[in-house]
Amino acid sequence: MRKLIFLFALFLMSVHINSQELNCLVNVNYEQIGGSNRQVFTTLQNSLTEFINQTEWTNRTVKSEERVDCAMTIIITARENNTFTATLQVQSTRPVFGSTYTSPVLNLKDNDFSFKYNEFDPLIYNKNSFDSNLISTIVFYVYTILGVDADTFSKFGGETELKEAQNVMLQAQQSGLSSWQNVVGKQNRFLLIDNLLSSKLKVFRNTLYDYHIKGLDNFASNKEFGKQALEDSVLKIQNIFNKTVGNYLIRVFFDAKADEVVSIYSDGPKTSNASRLTAALRKISPNNNSKWRKIE
Repeated sequence: MRKLIFLFALFLMSVHINSQELNCLVNVNYEQIGGSNRQVFTTLQNSLTEFINQTEWTNRTVKSEERVDCAMTIIITARENNTFTATLQVQSTRPVFGSTYTSPVLNLKDNDFSFKYNEFDPLIYNKNSFDSNLISTIVFYVYTILGVDADTFSKFGGETELKEAQNVMLQAQQSGLSSWQNVVGKQNRFLLIDNLLSSKLKVFRNTLYDYHIKGLDNFASNKEFGKQALEDSVLKIQNIFNKTVGNYLIRVFFDAKADEVVSIYSDGPKTSNASRLTAALRKISPNNNSKWRKIE
């Protein structure tokens, strides 16, 4: 009987573990901060790691090897008692079918991140209220990671998670913090989730799907087909540029993908639209022109 109870307990534990979705590396960098009490940063890092990786964020059943690999790097730039000013780097990757390569999906930098934290404060998320800018910001990016990752596997597969991120934003607007508000010309959390869910900008999420499923996931079996599919999907980004010049989603895409695109197209046979691709890249992402020259 004891053995049966033990085995049942192990089964429940495995079900619990397999329902967690993220494998997130959290790093809190405090090199810019003086003072002797630095243990608070280690505690914060450990607490965030546990909070992100041990919370069940969706109703999906996820095996341990299916967790989304991601990283959040918090760089503390100022401290006044229990109030911290920081930047936040958010990155995620996705495995490519038939290979050991992992492709960067998100590489976001949030320069407007301030929060209050007392050592050993419990990290609790309530989806129906705004309680902490620390919690809301982290949860916002958790759902953004999950939503965008799901979009790379099925068309608009991350709709539920992105709407959860939108809900975090809507609740957080009561804080009055500019990072959650609709501020003209400001590329912030509001603009990110607003654009991701915009019906006018669905081509971006379609491109994520085509780029990964039709392009990268076919490289191992048919490199020529995969490369052409990648090219076709990148060219679709022009549709966003033609609607709104300087759109935030274009930056989001190339902040993650620019080096990968260069690596793929600076080697091997030319594709049918190679010259059109480089012309489009120079037009829609001029900040990366030094990189695009490598594939001409």
